Amino acid sequence: MRVTLGPGLVVLLLIAGACAMAADWPWFLGPDCNGIAPDTGINKDWKARPPQVLWKVTMSDRGYAGPSVADGKVFIIDHVGANDVVRALDFATGADIWRFEYPDAEKFDYGYARATPTYANGKVYCQGRMGPLFCLDATTGRQIWARNIRSEFAGQMPNWKYAASPLIDGDKLIVVAGGRNNAAVVALNAQTGATIWTGGGSDPAGYATPVRAELDGRLQYVCMTGRAAIGVDAQNGQLLWSVPWGPNNGVNAATPIVQDPYAFVSSGYGVGCALLEVAGGRGSIAWQNKALVAHFNSPIFYEGYIFGIGDPGLLLCIDSTAGDIVWRQQGFEKGGIIGVDGCLIAVGGKTGEVVLVEATGSYRELGRITPLGGQSWTAPIIAHGKLLVRNTTALACLDIM
Repeated sequence: MRVTLGPGLVVLLLIAGACAMAADWPWFLGPDCNGIAPDTGINKDWKARPPQVLWKVTMSDRGYAGPSVADGKVFIIDHVGANDVVRALDFATGADIWRFEYPDAEKFDYGYARATPTYANGKVYCQGRMGPLFCLDATTGRQIWARNIRSEFAGQMPNWKYAASPLIDGDKLIVVAGGRNNAAVVALNAQTGATIWTGGGSDPAGYATPVRAELDGRLQYVCMTGRAAIGVDAQNGQLLWSVPWGPNNGVNAATPIVQDPYAFVSSGYGVGCALLEVAGGRGSIAWQNKALVAHFNSPIFYEGYIFGIGDPGLLLCIDSTAGDIVWRQQGFEKGGIIGVDGCLIAVGGKTGEVVLVEATGSYRELGRITPLGGQSWTAPIIAHGKLLVRNTTALACLDIM
């Protein structure tokens, strides 16, 4: 069948195509929760046309909290004096729009707040490192409700404090509390903050953000506690399966990659990585090795490959079927990685170099820049054709179109 398009419909299709090329980055790991931006048509010749910095703002926390982008704003948690400061910045200029402060007078310990703000339906959800959880109006910064996942759920806070970002799932907000009384994972009403259920057992909290997935015919949240990878029923919090995993210090920080019936996990301190299979009401290890030793930044899955940065400073491509290393590249100490338009954008955690690489089975670098430099452990994000990167003292926005 041949269809003739009128000029008006052509314009509409072009507009729709342009809209599909880019999106907000409203929460940790982006719009599809997989670390991959939907943007297309990016500049892939950084050697000839290096991306330019559009704006740069100072950060005072000396840490690693990540940004999110929605509603024309950048949301990030900073720290000034004895307070954490949730900041809403103008996405176009970097100018402050509003600030919301709450107390955190505990000593500096690799920065302060670690979590990325979560945006949904005009609200911003922010998790502090000592347990406070806030729901704020995204337009004004006004507090709508607040809870404390440590004090209210007998939370077993990990050594480096709470770091997992809240997960939004319809009317539920999912947080990893590490509660002693079957409250490892907690579901709250996103509108009111009221408790919907507690569950997932009684392990202490890990650091990774939960993942919503369907595994073994059940809608569930895959979470990393300080002792295991677990699956929790999305309706009632029932612990569905658990696979012991991680180092003795409880640092399970990289968010799992989940694709039915598998979950890929990786941890630092010499632990390595594994592909877990969830079937028949239980989880088991399909394969395990030390190819990727991800300290805290989350890997991504693209075109049959797993890409990630692991100790000792390697950017790696791994075959997801058998776990074999396809290629490796040095110089990325504890940096972060995201995917976009068939490419990887990886940050060198020690140098702050930002590197564009083809997301294929062979390493091909398309250019590198150093917009900020210095220690840069926070994963970059992309929204509407703009790349946001941070080091311990600044946040920068670059044009990559």
